[in-house]
Amino acid sequence: MAILTKEEAKKIIDKVLAFSKADEMSVALTGRRTGNIRYARNTVSTSGESTDLSLAVTAVYGKRSGTSTINEFDDKSLEKTVRRAEEIAKLAPENPEYMPMLGPQQYLESNTFVQSTANIDPAFRAKAAFDSIDPCTRKNLVAAGYLEDTTGFFATGNSKGLFAYNKSTSVDFSITVRTADGLGSGYAIKDYNDVSKLNTKAATEVAMQKAIASVSAQALEPGKYTVILEPAAAVDLLQNMMRSFDARSADEGRSFLSKKGGGVRLGEKLFDERVTIYSDPTNPDAPTSGFAGDGRAQEKVTWIDNGVVKNLTYSRFWADKKGVRAVPPPSGFIMAGGTQSLADLIKGTEKGILVTRLWYIRAVDPQTLLYTGLTRDGTFYIENGKIKFPVKNFRFNESPVIMLNNLEAMGAPVRISGNLIPPLKIRDFTFSSLSDAV
Repeated sequence: MAILTKEEAKKIIDKVLAFSKADEMSVALTGRRTGNIRYARNTVSTSGESTDLSLAVTAVYGKRSGTSTINEFDDKSLEKTVRRAEEIAKLAPENPEYMPMLGPQQYLESNTFVQSTANIDPAFRAKAAFDSIDPCTRKNLVAAGYLEDTTGFFATGNSKGLFAYNKSTSVDFSITVRTADGLGSGYAIKDYNDVSKLNTKAATEVAMQKAIASVSAQALEPGKYTVILEPAAAVDLLQNMMRSFDARSADEGRSFLSKKGGGVRLGEKLFDERVTIYSDPTNPDAPTSGFAGDGRAQEKVTWIDNGVVKNLTYSRFWADKKGVRAVPPPSGFIMAGGTQSLADLIKGTEKGILVTRLWYIRAVDPQTLLYTGLTRDGTFYIENGKIKFPVKNFRFNESPVIMLNNLEAMGAPVRISGNLIPPLKIRDFTFSSLSDAV
């Protein structure tokens, strides 16, 4: 019962709304089936599958709201949940920023569901784990990995006539490979809606190569270096930057998009002219739901166009206050890139450092988007277009805003963490100290 059809979900939501005595009511219905397999030291440690179906009811009186949740779906339980939400709403303080619920909306069709992913079973997971563990065992390497697949749906409706439904699948895989002495480490990560695109053996072989190659790392002096950030390294800094595209934070002077003395930097060129970032829920390689959690439509939006900030996200309250369109945050984003491969970027680098991924990232200054963190799982020195030797890991202090102004080259975008990100070649990337991380 965890995965309901659009018709089944609407039937339950309509039934709940029929019980309402509140001024307004919204219902959110979520279901998922999640499977996983985890292994460490070349041995499976846990595996399992779970299902969940839950419903949340929000009742509103004036500007007071209350929410109640339940995972039982008989009529008596549903009505009890409605009454509970109404009771909470009457006791709640007024929310001065409350906005009336939306009416019916039009949504883009997005292909987020793939049947082959929904068909994943324990035998498939076991084979995926074996394909990762076996090559490591044969080469006396140590694998630790995790695979999780999810099939789910989200439906929402309200007393104003809004109804939205989306069904989706996903599979996420990550692998860390260590040498037997623990001195070398490699990493790879993959995620897709369509499991047919996942090859755990191929991903593991990349991590194996990095683990073997990263033994006997040499220490380099901290400083500013040309770096090639693999997509797994670039994505975290870029995600942090995109989460900062909130108009209210900018208007209130709390953002790198705030102007000194007031105002926002919308329309300003803040990045290298080759930087274009947009979101598109219908993108075939990284599709997302056609609506946000509050029922607003997700559309194709360009956030940065040739280095110029084009759009910001707005809550409905802040958009109403400013008299503009309420643009929801994107579920994922796409950074336009070039056509070069990672190998091509390395070949074109006279001196630099290749970074597999970044880890333990923390904010230092939100107004400049300065972050600190560590490199990890394969950091290498490049000279004359070739990887010369592994280097000890660094602590970095860098802002994605500065980073995207020091852009030298970009490769072809690949999917990473639900986004499409190219490998990035950046000059003057700041490494502040060495790290003992492997």
